[in-house]
Amino acid sequence: MDSKELATRIAIAMDKKKALEIRAVQVEDLTILADYFVMATGNSTTQVSAIADEVEFQLEQLGIRPARVEGHDSKRWILMDYGDVIVHVFTPDAREYYDLEHMWADGKPLPLAQAINEAREAQGE
Repeated sequence: MDSKELATRIAIAMDKKKALEIRAVQVEDLTILADYFVMATGNSTTQVSAIADEVEFQLEQLGIRPARVEGHDSKRWILMDYGDVIVHVFTPDAREYYDLEHMWADGKPLPLAQAINEAREAQGE
């Protein structure tokens, strides 16, 4: 699976747990860290944890495991490293404070709405 498809699948998994402001940004021309950052917000630390758990669960079903996961203790910002795709799940205040979208504003947004809508339709939502 290429990094673009992986980022899209992550966004769909986030949507299953009602994540807010799901964004994917292509950063491969800006950094060696990853090809994409996928970001989302949860309304509470409980939801942030649930979103991250759903991403892990969905990808494990495909045999994909993160190299590293950070932040499960505080649940304000959980970072999941999938190699070419880095996942960030924030509480609203943490997302505003760290403002990764501004930091990576030169990145190219990955359109996700169609893929998320198609996944919802497939699930009968």
